[in-house]
Amino acid sequence: MDVNEFRRNAADMIYLTACAINGRIPDKERTASLDLPELFEVCQAHILTACTAYALAAAGIKDDSFTQAKEKAVRKNILLDAERKKIVRRLEAEGIWYMPLKGALLKDWYPKLGMRQMSDNDMLIAPEGRETARSIMKELGFTLKWEKENVDEYIKEPVYNFELHESFFPDMDKYSGKGFTDYYRNVKERLVSEDGNGLSLRFTNEDFYIYMIVHEYKHYHDGGTGVRSLLDVYVFMRRFGGELDRSYLDREFSKLGIADFERENRRLAEKVFGMEKLSAEDEKQLDYYVTSGVYGNVENYVRNRMNGQGSRLRYIMQRIFLPMEQIRSGYPFFYRHKLLIPLLWIRRIFRVLFRAPKRLAAELKAIFKK
Repeated sequence: MDVNEFRRNAADMIYLTACAINGRIPDKERTASLDLPELFEVCQAHILTACTAYALAAAGIKDDSFTQAKEKAVRKNILLDAERKKIVRRLEAEGIWYMPLKGALLKDWYPKLGMRQMSDNDMLIAPEGRETARSIMKELGFTLKWEKENVDEYIKEPVYNFELHESFFPDMDKYSGKGFTDYYRNVKERLVSEDGNGLSLRFTNEDFYIYMIVHEYKHYHDGGTGVRSLLDVYVFMRRFGGELDRSYLDREFSKLGIADFERENRRLAEKVFGMEKLSAEDEKQLDYYVTSGVYGNVENYVRNRMNGQGSRLRYIMQRIFLPMEQIRSGYPFFYRHKLLIPLLWIRRIFRVLFRAPKRLAAELKAIFKK
């Protein structure tokens, strides 16, 4: 599918998603011209397939691919919730405090089960409990897929994927310059207890929203972020917007240096999913989300990185020979065993050549397009 076809189908996806979220039945004339296989492909790229499926069902349109995706999303939400309960019971038994993050909570604010599809479950846990948590996850049948300075990712068949964070932004993270690392350094002080023992913690609604936007900003300025990010903002603001302390939010976003981003992002989300008419500038901003996919794309990633580094050669060298702060954050084993770092360079080269040749081709194309 070329980029213009992708955009056309993305417009249909956004319309149908807005209908689903707002409880509207899609217009028959609009749905008569849908290309369901192409629409499905675009929805998969933005992880909005289940939400779109609800709108299609409301319009009386039956499609096995969409129906199966919706059923899978519902099942996965239920399974992840059940497994998370097992994990937190074990954490509590060990006296380790924890807080579910992002989609694990957002999904419950969508109108129907499964509308907010889940790739994984993220939780923040007490930093001092990380090693104990590793033992717990192993006992529960999980495999440690990878570790970074501040997070471990665990997987278990058939659909379980959990990321346990000990912090949001490590000390040497590139976003520390934005103040994100310092802002969240003592994050527990911002949390409130949901139980009597002080182990099940949560953000206030204001601080949950701040973290949502900080997380989105990070993706937006890496490789971009997809339409689902805008939908999350719309759903959250529709649920809690009237209760939020706006003066507190404005003050905190100004501290973080992302007040303009938050304002424009929220305004766009409310216009897009409020089904308002968009201006030419709105359409341009939306197109960045549409063409990014849920986790960004290679061209955005390269362009944003090269804008910060200034030259193709420097970009290429830093992609092969990672700066030490990236090794510390992304490859803690090699950071602890620095004599083995040359093996990391070789590993990365062979990995991209044999396991991600399409990614390599796309990245090289983007590098020399500038």
